Amino acid sequence: MIEAKLDSVLSFARSQPDALALADLESGRRWSYAGLDRAADGVAAWLAARLGPASGARIAVLARNCAETMILHLGTIRAGAVFVPFNWRLAPAELAALVADAGPALLFHDDEFAGVAAQLGVEAMNLSGLEGMEGCPPKDAKRPWDEPATLLYTSGTSGRPKGVILTERNAFFGCINFLLGNDVGRDSVFLCDMPLFHTAGLFAAARVPLLGGGGVLVSRGFDPVKTLARLSDPTLAITHYFSVPQMAQILWQQPGFDPAKLRHIKYWATGGAPNPAAQIERFLNAGIAMSNGFGMSETGSNYGTPMDDKARAIAKRGSCGLPYPFIETRIAGEDGAALPPGETGEVWLAGPSVTPGYWNRPEENEKAFAGRWFRTGDAGRVDEEGWLTVVDRRKDMYISGGENVFPAEVEAVLAELEAVAEAAVIGVPDERWGEVGRAYLIPRAGHAIDAASVLAHCRARLARFKVPATVAIVETIPRTASGKVLKHVLREQAQAEMEEENA
Repeated sequence: MIEAKLDSVLSFARSQPDALALADLESGRRWSYAGLDRAADGVAAWLAARLGPASGARIAVLARNCAETMILHLGTIRAGAVFVPFNWRLAPAELAALVADAGPALLFHDDEFAGVAAQLGVEAMNLSGLEGMEGCPPKDAKRPWDEPATLLYTSGTSGRPKGVILTERNAFFGCINFLLGNDVGRDSVFLCDMPLFHTAGLFAAARVPLLGGGGVLVSRGFDPVKTLARLSDPTLAITHYFSVPQMAQILWQQPGFDPAKLRHIKYWATGGAPNPAAQIERFLNAGIAMSNGFGMSETGSNYGTPMDDKARAIAKRGSCGLPYPFIETRIAGEDGAALPPGETGEVWLAGPSVTPGYWNRPEENEKAFAGRWFRTGDAGRVDEEGWLTVVDRRKDMYISGGENVFPAEVEAVLAELEAVAEAAVIGVPDERWGEVGRAYLIPRAGHAIDAASVLAHCRARLARFKVPATVAIVETIPRTASGKVLKHVLREQAQAEMEEENA
């Protein structure tokens, strides 16, 4: 059995104590591996003294990206508690639902979200308070490798968020997959723009370099001007970057974008949304090593495009690449049997990076697993050489700026309006965000619907990325005989409407 005390930061604190581990690009503060080890121990000691060692208590955080969030994450694990990063983009009502589900003992926050944190009914502390924490946690503080260590909340098809349970075993194999697939080592420097409440930020962009003995530069968040300057800066010597495709598109369109200044990047990994084949080809032809991939909160990093053969990468553009070492894939037919190469079915995954399940959601676990296989809900195919192409996503979900949006959640908010008789929401293409929401509403008899009021209601109840970009007032919504909305018909209708609007 693998020792539960395994800790790469501790290991590198001994072997390369002065090497850069973590830097905060906003404050300018830097931590060597020895310094990061001390800081994580201080947090762990304080938490263990407060809550008891190996308590399993949930420790939540509501903050934009900062180095302190990473220190809290590492310290929480060493204390034997469970780290729960909240999406700061959510509305207060949505955050309150997460608090009710996770039941955190403490909520850490930055200055920006102090007011919101105070409304959530949990004892709250500013992240600046981590500064004075010192000491070492008890030797028995850390929990076993297969116990919950992190909860990442992701939306569910019912609109109710689901807490994805991740053990340190899951985290290790998800990170080692990315590490081995993206040539990560002690000379690697990652820029982390992705939010630390996402698996892409917390694990792929932050824990991975710490597992490999490299350094992670944490930014407050994606800023096109700052990000491009940082990626181009030879003194920062960034070797790895993770972004959603929309971020890459925005950077390409920035004034002063110079591919020659980005060719030192060994892997520019993309995920979170489909990356257009044309964009992949554009970056590769410019000499920028863009590696499209596939992963999920529930499964960690699973696929990526190798960068050792540019011609092959271009030929396979639009694919999610090859499987990383510690993941198994089945393309399953309707009966669950494996389909041969080239045939399309549901993508099932298995391996040590796959979540043991959802927090407090036994009914979702029943639907998500088929024995040891996790059912992703995505349709895809694998070719003869093992390259995966995802041809469709979860049935009705759309992805806006890298964020998953489930129409049922938005439709439930629209249904709160007295003037709305029926509502349906779909994702439609958008040049900036990849996709945005379009709401179709049928007025209740005797009522009128004002689009501006509808959007104001949504902004008060939902995170910005979930608020529809447009509202269409209609007389009918296409449905099946059983009452289900025919979303594919609605998408065709939306396409025709938008073409007419833009004509």
